[in-house]
Amino acid sequence: MPTTRMPGVRYRGLTARDLALIAVFAALIAVLSVSGQIAVPLSPVPITLQTLGIMLAPALLGWKRGALAVAVFLALGLAGLPLFAGGVGGLAVLAGPSAGFIVSWIPAALVIGLLTDLLTRGGRYRFWAGLGVNIVGGILVVYAVGVPWMGVAMGDGLLGLFTAMAVYLPGDLAKAVAAALIAAAVYRAYPVPPAGRPVIEEDAAATGGDA
Repeated sequence: MPTTRMPGVRYRGLTARDLALIAVFAALIAVLSVSGQIAVPLSPVPITLQTLGIMLAPALLGWKRGALAVAVFLALGLAGLPLFAGGVGGLAVLAGPSAGFIVSWIPAALVIGLLTDLLTRGGRYRFWAGLGVNIVGGILVVYAVGVPWMGVAMGDGLLGLFTAMAVYLPGDLAKAVAAALIAAAVYRAYPVPPAGRPVIEEDAAATGGDA
């Protein structure tokens, strides 16, 4: 969703609309996480659509709301709701093979959100640039943490790397493309203000001489 910023205006805090968007996208990530799971041979981590939600939330909501949506989803899963891959939940997942991917999601959302905010300062979301952002945040950041952790959990780092590249990467690239296509369509159709309440800043150059 485009963030139509006005010159001389800063946005602080969160509004009721922001909280509603955070809740909606946390629920969306949860739905994507538990639907259509595909078991992967030689790996305990199934293929799911949850990475699509991790990419979409910050791409559409910006870094603050997007990262908070991911954080809410993680909090619900770690509290015990069966929202993670394989239909599991609770703190025990942090000792499992998918823990690295779970830990990487908030940094990934921050990277995607911050880069998307820079990308859309002119009011437009370009598909190819957005795809690059999704690949950097949603694949490179996630894999940098998740793949080594999965390799250690599986007892073979090379096997974890091979599994990620051969099995997960094609699907994650497809999800990056889908997230960029959805974001581009939404940005064209429905501009939404930035997160927070607008605060008009005084021009220091104009007021400094009157102090």
